Amino acid sequence: MKPRTRLAETENQEGVMTLFEHDGEYVISMEGKELMHSRSHASESLLGSLGVAELDPDAPGRVLIGGLGLGFTLKSVLASTGEKVTVEVAEMVTAVIEWNRTHLKRLNGSLLDDPRVEVKVTDVVQIIRKAKPESYDAILLDVDNGPSPMVSAGNLSLYSKTGIRAIARALKPNGRVVVWSAGSDQGFENRLGKAGFHVEAVPAKAHEGAKGASYLLYLGDLNRP
Repeated sequence: MKPRTRLAETENQEGVMTLFEHDGEYVISMEGKELMHSRSHASESLLGSLGVAELDPDAPGRVLIGGLGLGFTLKSVLASTGEKVTVEVAEMVTAVIEWNRTHLKRLNGSLLDDPRVEVKVTDVVQIIRKAKPESYDAILLDVDNGPSPMVSAGNLSLYSKTGIRAIARALKPNGRVVVWSAGSDQGFENRLGKAGFHVEAVPAKAHEGAKGASYLLYLGDLNRP
C-alpha cells in the first residue's frame, strides 16, 4: 500500500490546513478533518454545471464561485460555458491558490491561467456585499460545509437572511444561486424562498459510481417582476 505524502501545509486562525497526495489522489484537510478529496468530486462538478445551465453560451456572462478547493467546480463551469463568460473565483486561503498552481497544476490548477478566470484572494462574503446590483448571472457557493459551517462559525453570515438578501441583490434578474451543503437544512431553504428564490434541493453523489446521494445542492432561481 502506497503511503500518504504530505505535500504542503499552512496555518491560519482556524488551524492547520494540509495538502496530502496518496496514490495519485489529493486531499485537503483541516486539523485532521478531511475537507475535500479529488476522488470524490461529483458534487462539486454538478455544482458548476447546474449553476450555469441556463446561461446562453454565445452571450457575455459573469459567474462568481465562492471557494476554489481542488478546482472541480471551476472546471465544470468553464466546460459548460462559452468564451464570453467571465468567472470570478474567490478563495481566501492564499495557500490553496498556490497549491493549485503548483502541486495541483495537473489536476485543475492550469485552469487558473484561462483568460476567462479572475482569481481573488478574499472572502466571497465581501465580494457579494460590495457588488453592484445585478452584477452576476450565477453565484456558486462551496464554502465550509454549506449552511452548517464546520471550520468557521463566521461563515454563518453568508447563509443568514442578510447574506441571502445580499446574494439576491448581486444577481441579475432571473439569476441563479447554487449552494453546496453537507446535508438538509430546512431553515436555509426557507430563507431562500422568503428572499424571492424558487428553491430546489438537488441530491448530489460524492463520486460518480456512488449508489446514492451524500450531499445536497440548494438551487435558487431568482424571480423578479
